[in-house]
Amino acid sequence: MDLEVSPTLTIPATELGWRFSRSSGPGGQHVNTSDSRVQVSWNIAESTALTEEQREILLARLERRLVAGAITMAASEQRSQLRNREIALAKLADLVSGALTPDGPQRRATKPTRGSGRRHLAAKQQRSATKAQRRRPTAD
Repeated sequence: MDLEVSPTLTIPATELGWRFSRSSGPGGQHVNTSDSRVQVSWNIAESTALTEEQREILLARLERRLVAGAITMAASEQRSQLRNREIALAKLADLVSGALTPDGPQRRATKPTRGSGRRHLAAKQQRSATKAQRRRPTAD
């Protein structure tokens, strides 16, 4: 089954690599006998589903998570291997679509208003006065 990341990008099922293993944690006899943990990997560097521009963006933004040009997502939250497959695919789709979305507008640096500066200082003075009242009186 192909993975639809966005209307413009669909990852073919042939490009997805699957690994299954035993899930850790509690679960009794079931967890000792079934390979319910799922790892899905997708090689971004060799994918035919991507344009060159998309490939460059993904390689740049996900470079810290890549191993030999491939991204791997794991899921072991559920007892069912099928459900963990769905979760792993959803995680992969979210990661790729998030990396491909353009950055928002640059934030313009602003200065605090004069009124907010005054309120800030007044709050600090009030706090200081409150703490001063808690101190022991000094013998002068």
